[in-house]
Amino acid sequence: MTRNFYYSLGRPFSPLYSAAMRVREYFYQKGTFKSTAFEVPVISVGNLTMGGTGKTPMIQYLARLLQQQGYRPAIISRGYGGATKERINIVSDGKDILLGADYVGDEPRMLAETLPGILVLTGIVRKLPAAKAIKMGADVLLLDDGFQHMAIRRDLDIVLFNTDKLAGNSRVFPGGDLREPINALKRCHVFILTGTDEQNKKRAENFKAVLNEKFPDKPVFFSHNTPTGLVLQKTDGKKSVTQLEELADQRCFAFCGIARPEGFKQTLNKLNIEPVALRALPDHYAYAAKTVRQLITEAQQARARYFLCTEKDLVKLRNIELPLPLYGVVMESQPEKEFNKLILQHKSL
Repeated sequence: MTRNFYYSLGRPFSPLYSAAMRVREYFYQKGTFKSTAFEVPVISVGNLTMGGTGKTPMIQYLARLLQQQGYRPAIISRGYGGATKERINIVSDGKDILLGADYVGDEPRMLAETLPGILVLTGIVRKLPAAKAIKMGADVLLLDDGFQHMAIRRDLDIVLFNTDKLAGNSRVFPGGDLREPINALKRCHVFILTGTDEQNKKRAENFKAVLNEKFPDKPVFFSHNTPTGLVLQKTDGKKSVTQLEELADQRCFAFCGIARPEGFKQTLNKLNIEPVALRALPDHYAYAAKTVRQLITEAQQARARYFLCTEKDLVKLRNIELPLPLYGVVMESQPEKEFNKLILQHKSL
C-alpha cells in the first residue's frame, strides 16, 4: 500500500495533531515549557516535512565552513536509530571516533567519520550533550534536525525543503508530510531549497516566490546536492577514494536505506551509473544477516561485479564480509555563496 493511502486514513486526525503542535509551540513561546540558552551560538538545521531534505550534507557543509574559519563546532544529534539509552554519547571527541552506528545511529557515525576534528555528540535530551560539548571546547553548536526541538534556544534557525518534494501534500501528519502546520515557519530565519538542478529550477523559483510572499523577512537560498566521487570500504571500515572510471562497464548492484531512495537513483543518473538493480530499504535500516544474505544472492544472480550504496549505509556495513567490493557515493551540499556570508557575518558569531 502506498504512503498516500495511509495518509488518506490519517487525514481525519490531522487537525488534532496540528492543534497539539500549536499548543506545544505556544507553551514554549510563553515559557511554560522551558528552553535552555547556551553561552555559545546555536545553529539549527531542520525541516518542516517528513523524510529526507538533505540535512546531513548541510550539517557537513556548515561544520567544515565554521572549522575553516577557526571555530570549533560541535554537532548535537538525537541519534535516531541507535540502541543507546545513555543521556550523553560522545561519538567523536574530535580526535577519535568512539561509538558505532548500531549504538548511536547511522547519521552521527557518518558525520564523525567524514568530519575529522569535529565533535559529534548525541542524546535524547539534547541540552545535556550540548552542555558537554561546550565543556569539551565547542564554541558553536550545530543542532541536527532541530527545528521542532524547541527545548534549546537557537540563534539561527535554518529550514530545508527538498526541491522535488517541497511541502508534499501540505497536510499535517498523519494525513500528510508536514510535522507541523505551515505557520510554524514563522519561527525560522532562513530557508534553503536543496537538491536544485536544471530540471527542477523553475519549480524551485516558483516555491521561492511563494515563501518570499508569505515570509518576506526570511531569505531563501538554493543548494545543489552534488556527488563528488566514490569511496571503497574494506571490511574493517577503512576507506579509499576510487575514480569512477575504474568501474566503467562493470555491473553494479545498488541499494540504500534512506528516506528518499528516488534521490539516490537521481544521483546515480548524474554519475552515469546504470545499476542492474536498485534495492530500496527503509530509512535508518539496520542490516541484519538475513538481509545481507539476500542482497548477496540478488547481486550474484544479476552477475554484478560490485555493490554501491550511500555513505549513510556504509557505516552500518563495517565488519561484514561481502563477496563483492563495496563502494559508497560521497555527496556534498553546495549552497549559494551568499549563504556563506549570512552565516559568517551573523551577529551571534
